[in-house]
Amino acid sequence: QVRLVVSGGGLVQTGGSLRLSCAFSGRTFSSYAMGWFRRAPGKEREFVAAINWNGGSTYYADSAKDRFTISRDNAKNMVYLQMNSLKPEDTAVYYCAANRGTYSIVVAEYDYWGQGTQVTVSS
Repeated sequence: QVRLVVSGGGLVQTGGSLRLSCAFSGRTFSSYAMGWFRRAPGKEREFVAAINWNGGSTYYADSAKDRFTISRDNAKNMVYLQMNSLKPEDTAVYYCAANRGTYSIVVAEYDYWGQGTQVTVSS
């Protein structure tokens, strides 16, 4: 029943910024923790950032900390990932995911996934 629609990917130069957006529908948004994950070519899907149900708690992978910011707007059923100081190693398909439990860094604990959006950072 949950649908996640992701947008905002694109091509940027090293040092540039992008904001990814994820629109949630189908269930009560505030019942879900949200996360962002990414998969680079030839690599496994990895955790990027997570946020709890009301935005009061966040958690970041070391690769994202101090550069990326996850946020949510429960009135709009939206979650965002602001990405600054982008590096070529950030190039990946980025996925939005919803967790009906507490927020987590574990892929298997997320119940719903968006379609993914490509982020490419040029050297």
